[in-house]
Amino acid sequence: MIEHVSIPEDRLTLLRKSSVWREKLKDFLNVDVDIKGDIVISGDVLQVIRGKDIIIAFGRGFDFEESLDLLDEEYFLEVVNIGEFARKSIGRQVTLKGRVIGEGGVTKKMIEKYAGVKIAVYGKTVSVIGKPQNIRIAMNAVEMILSGSKHNSVYRFLQENKVV
Repeated sequence: MIEHVSIPEDRLTLLRKSSVWREKLKDFLNVDVDIKGDIVISGDVLQVIRGKDIIIAFGRGFDFEESLDLLDEEYFLEVVNIGEFARKSIGRQVTLKGRVIGEGGVTKKMIEKYAGVKIAVYGKTVSVIGKPQNIRIAMNAVEMILSGSKHNSVYRFLQENKVV
């Protein structure tokens, strides 16, 4: 199977600077990876799909090592488009990104801690890597923030639903 994956140019540039990530994907998944405008992954169907998810996660702002969490079959990636909550106003999208991150990164860190996930805020998206039940908690918190809920309400929700 062959898959083509497009990621933002600035993220693609980071991959072009090193071949370590290619070697890791080859070692872990036994897939071949090439950059030809976009990223081309070839190999066994299931492994190519896993490799594609890892590249997509990297493209959405996670560092490569964090993206490798998706090698674990229990972990998934979920992406929410901030534009769905801000219509076409770029200024509002920037504000919403700031709300998700929080002052000094506090909100993002709280969601990661209480939901047991990793979060990346990049471009017009908020992305979450984790186990399905943990992603559900994190995405509820993110959507509460994007919908205008007060941060204290979100923090209370996280404390009530924290992953043990």
